[in-house]
Amino acid sequence: MSKLKTSQQKKLWFERVMAITATMNLILVLFDLSYVSGRDFYFRRFPQLTQLYDPIKGIEPHRETKQYLEAVAELEKQVIQTGLNSSQVKTKLDNIHLLSKEMIDTNPFAGAGKSGTLEKIKNRMREHVGKKSAKEAFNTFWSQEYLSKHGWNQEIDFFKQKIRPGIAANYYRKIDENGELFDDFWKIDLLFVILFALELLGRTFLIKRRYNHLSWLEAILWRWYDLLLLIPIYRWLRFIPVTVRLDQANLIDFYVIRRQIHQGILANFAEEITEIVVVQVINQVQGSIQRGEATRWLFNSENVRSYIDINNINEVEAMAGLLMKTVVNQVLPKIQPEVNAILCHSIEVACQQLPGYSNLLMLPGVGKAQTQINEQIATQITNNIYAALASTIKDPVAAKLSTQLIEKLTTSFTSEIQQKQVLTEIQSLLNDFLEEVKINYIQRLSQEDIDKILEETRKMRTESSSGLSIRK
Repeated sequence: MSKLKTSQQKKLWFERVMAITATMNLILVLFDLSYVSGRDFYFRRFPQLTQLYDPIKGIEPHRETKQYLEAVAELEKQVIQTGLNSSQVKTKLDNIHLLSKEMIDTNPFAGAGKSGTLEKIKNRMREHVGKKSAKEAFNTFWSQEYLSKHGWNQEIDFFKQKIRPGIAANYYRKIDENGELFDDFWKIDLLFVILFALELLGRTFLIKRRYNHLSWLEAILWRWYDLLLLIPIYRWLRFIPVTVRLDQANLIDFYVIRRQIHQGILANFAEEITEIVVVQVINQVQGSIQRGEATRWLFNSENVRSYIDINNINEVEAMAGLLMKTVVNQVLPKIQPEVNAILCHSIEVACQQLPGYSNLLMLPGVGKAQTQINEQIATQITNNIYAALASTIKDPVAAKLSTQLIEKLTTSFTSEIQQKQVLTEIQSLLNDFLEEVKINYIQRLSQEDIDKILEETRKMRTESSSGLSIRK
């Protein structure tokens, strides 16, 4: 027992380790998928992360915007060395004028889908300088007169805080030999894929050894969701095996989620499946009626070749005999007082219709005697009927005569119906009746609260499981 418990604990720990590994892989996948769109956030808050991950996505600083920021950095150094009004500074400012014009004209942000960033930079510069044209605003800003008048330190701080972050966040992304955007994430993901592939092979081997009747393909499909961990496209689908593994490893309880998913699926399909089954059954019955098979089976089942008898017993006759025995041996003795009361009442009513009967009852003792006589007559009648039925059941000759009577009655009834040609009308009525049942049932089913039905079913299953647990 302890060995089994230890084995289960080891298996649980293995499941947990692999579930955590799959979760880490999913986190990396989601990070990779969101990296490009969220790079500006990472660039501002975690610059070291972008320096590490940019090469994986083939991202590098854009040559034009990088050159622009390098020119501004050289200007800052020159101002410190020679002062703002020196000729060297003027040369640096003229170079920045050209770079500003080129940046506005060529829009180096478009390649990274960041044209909005350029518009934001232009709007901030126009608003800060007070010019309607972005080019004039940049030319004015990068001039010795403007910087001297408004203060070098104040203006360069404005550039660093409001303009430089947008320019620095621009980038260029490489294109590989296939014409696709460069992406080396597969090198990181390959390590996980190899691990999950080896795990799947091991699990498949164990499943195949445990269930010899399964093929290798069926054994692999036993854990079909793990295949999503190996597919290099649509990696976001890996949340499915990760969810399953976390639940199997008892790390997170997804019972509520599973219940809602199952209920949603069943609620969507239960109604349609039930309607299909019901309609198909009714259609088959209608087809049987229209072809006359149902009536031939009812009236002469021997002529129906397609009918299969599995026990060589006439079930209808057997059930009729069983019901007769039940009525005679068990039901009639219990209802005899009520039958006697009805017969007494009937005899009393019949006697009252006789002329002079009312005058006769006026004689002393006649009324009481009449009541006793009625009761005796009723009792005698019921006893005779019960005795006759009981003897019919017990007496083989009487039973045979009863069977012949039933067969003769059935034959005569069938013959009369066929001679009067009412079968067509009966078939038509039955067909219409089934059509009404089909329509009305489907309408009621469409209005049925499937979720309520599923909830009741789940409740019964839970109560049944609880009962079994208590008995154990």
